[in-house]
Amino acid sequence: MSLRERRKGRSKAKPTSPFRLASLLRLQKDPKLALQLFKNPNPNPNDTEAHPLKPFRYNLLHYDLIITKLGRAKMFDEMQQILHQLKHDTRVVPKEIIFCNVISFYGRARLLEHALQMFDEMSSFNVQMTLTCGKLDRMKELFQIMEKYVSPDACSYNILIHGCVVSRRLEDAWKVFDEMLKRRLQPTLVTFGTLLYGLCLELRVDEALKLKEDMMRVYNVKPDGQVFASLIKGLCAVGELSLALGVKEEMVRDKIEMDAGIYSSLISALFKAGRKNEFPAILKEMKERGCKPNSVTYNALISGFCKEKDFEAAFTILDEMGDKGCKANPISYNVILGGLCKDGKCSEAKDLFEDMPRQGCNPDVVSYRILFDGLCDGMQFREAALILNEMIFKGFVPRSARINLFIGQLCEIGNVEDLWTVLNTLIRGNVIDFDTWRTVISKMCKDDMLLNASQLVESLISPKFETLGDLHFGLSCSQMFPNAQNHYERSQISSIYI
Repeated sequence: MSLRERRKGRSKAKPTSPFRLASLLRLQKDPKLALQLFKNPNPNPNDTEAHPLKPFRYNLLHYDLIITKLGRAKMFDEMQQILHQLKHDTRVVPKEIIFCNVISFYGRARLLEHALQMFDEMSSFNVQMTLTCGKLDRMKELFQIMEKYVSPDACSYNILIHGCVVSRRLEDAWKVFDEMLKRRLQPTLVTFGTLLYGLCLELRVDEALKLKEDMMRVYNVKPDGQVFASLIKGLCAVGELSLALGVKEEMVRDKIEMDAGIYSSLISALFKAGRKNEFPAILKEMKERGCKPNSVTYNALISGFCKEKDFEAAFTILDEMGDKGCKANPISYNVILGGLCKDGKCSEAKDLFEDMPRQGCNPDVVSYRILFDGLCDGMQFREAALILNEMIFKGFVPRSARINLFIGQLCEIGNVEDLWTVLNTLIRGNVIDFDTWRTVISKMCKDDMLLNASQLVESLISPKFETLGDLHFGLSCSQMFPNAQNHYERSQISSIYI
């Protein structure tokens, strides 16, 4: 290849990666230029030899960044175009926070109809509408603006009460309820159901029982199945099983339909109270009332048996799920995995873990974490390192605290070979941080393993700038400045060729 051809090859710009696009969008201050960059991240040069690029794979961060920039600039037409694109991008599952921001942008611009329209369209984006994004104060701001144009009704107040409850601000919810009464608005079933749910969530079951009586006696509102379900779950949570069973009988008497969730709560409570011999009667009642057990019901049984270390019965329930046409989910397996690991049966847990894909249920991040923790607790470090490698390869992130504990254990027993393997795995997955390096260096220095530490440092040279910086700093803080300086110089030389 000639020098001219080499220069021509170098002059061709590399395609913009998704990570690079996110960085460029974040740095771009001009919303118009940001929009242009978003729409055309990889413009084809006027070159007849250039091959057309594949469609760019946008991710959620790209949409979030450009929508935020356009909304703040009040470029609402352009923002709607991006939202339309997001709606039809099947690879991206939007989060609620994006729509909360859009509604907030419209609210600040006094475009209330657009804000309400966006709220109505959220379900078409397959996003779960909750208030977990914590934008309650913004919602109140929009509510105050709305009051200048229309009179809020009970539905408006119910939304505010719901926001307070899910944000664990129950006292604020009661203030909204009092304001509702001052305006002479009649509370609805949703109003009481939300407040009662909040009380049970805070385990204030006595107040919840009183509220149920007040809604019937004072406000003439009859409770529905959701109200009773909240009560039963709350009573079971505080160990008031007799009262919970009494509420269930009230539902039977009033012919209120019960779902599998209510029965599942009662089954869990029976196991906790040491009354597991009564759960067959619950299952029989479910069958008589035409309520088919679901995965939640079976998982409650599995959990109960695992807590009693009756794993044979738990496996029997797992098999029964398949026979009854109810597919076991990762939770079903994770409960058994956790029970086996806590009981020191890591070998059985590993067998079950490996059998999950064959049963049509792939392990999730919780499955990997449970097995990894169990193997570490059982001092099976080589197996733990293998699971960690597989875990990171599949894109799952281990808990930082457990990783540092695992590395500390390897350092304490002087297992440098496995330590080297684990650190390389963490580097490849880009999940290593300064705390991890500090754990390695401090443990080795404390245990008079300076020679091994030096050898380890010589072996680990990563092209990740952040990782190198953390390692240099960790070495310096650990009174190994000569090693840090030497490693820094070598990494600078190596980076030229990476």
